[in-house]
Amino acid sequence: MGKIRGYVRLMRPVNCLMVGFAVIVGAALARPEFSTILLPIYGFTTGFMLTAASMAMNDYFDREIDAINEPKRPIPSGLIKPREALAFALALTATGFMAAYLTSLFCFVTAIIAWMIFVAYTTVGKRSGLPGNFLVSATVAIPLIYGSLVTVNAVEPKVLFFVSMVFLSNTGREITKGIVDIHGDRMQNVRTLAVRYGERRAAETAAFFYLSAVLLSPIPWLLKLVSFWFIPLVAITDFGLAVSSFMLLRDYSRENARKVKNTVLLWLIFGLLAFIAGALG
Repeated sequence: MGKIRGYVRLMRPVNCLMVGFAVIVGAALARPEFSTILLPIYGFTTGFMLTAASMAMNDYFDREIDAINEPKRPIPSGLIKPREALAFALALTATGFMAAYLTSLFCFVTAIIAWMIFVAYTTVGKRSGLPGNFLVSATVAIPLIYGSLVTVNAVEPKVLFFVSMVFLSNTGREITKGIVDIHGDRMQNVRTLAVRYGERRAAETAAFFYLSAVLLSPIPWLLKLVSFWFIPLVAITDFGLAVSSFMLLRDYSRENARKVKNTVLLWLIFGLLAFIAGALG
């Protein structure tokens, strides 16, 4: 059972569910009615499996850094061997690609591109700091685009607005994560904003991205791309991101940055729900 729990932890199921859900959101925004139930199932499976694979791959490449920053993770703790994590990641990748291929050739190609972006981040971009943060945010935003492609083979304007909001807020979260991981990143020469310019400058930059997403959020409703029911839930997201920004600017310690990083995930979930309500309401 311990081994199984280790593999589950490698996947980070909450992240996988969010990405799979994001694919459904993108699909629902593009077209609320599906021609067949198989399309959202395939889309969700692709998002879930490729995210799980990327999480396992990330832990494989980050095992030395995690030995410092997160020693209780499955690989540095010895629960999962590095080669086992790599084999697991490849199996998850194959499953995700198969689901994408069953959806359409266009989706299959998009899934490969998304995977290549993540591999670029893990192998090269991670040590680059802000460019690496942008690569991660791209992989988080692509599921929404993918969801639109699943249903209409095109990217709807309302989807693009949400993609922009997710990209901005997740970039803020990645910069915040750099504050959390500053000790291990500094030892491994990972050039995050926190390492290069200090925690305070990183906190200010993260808050800039959070608040940029907040400022963008009213536009879909003003352009009548979503219904009134978008407003209450996106207001929760905006309030949460604003509070998170204030908390980070007031206290940019490693411990508080960890709290903010985790809380921002909750606000992103409310953002997903807001766009679903706005699309279906």
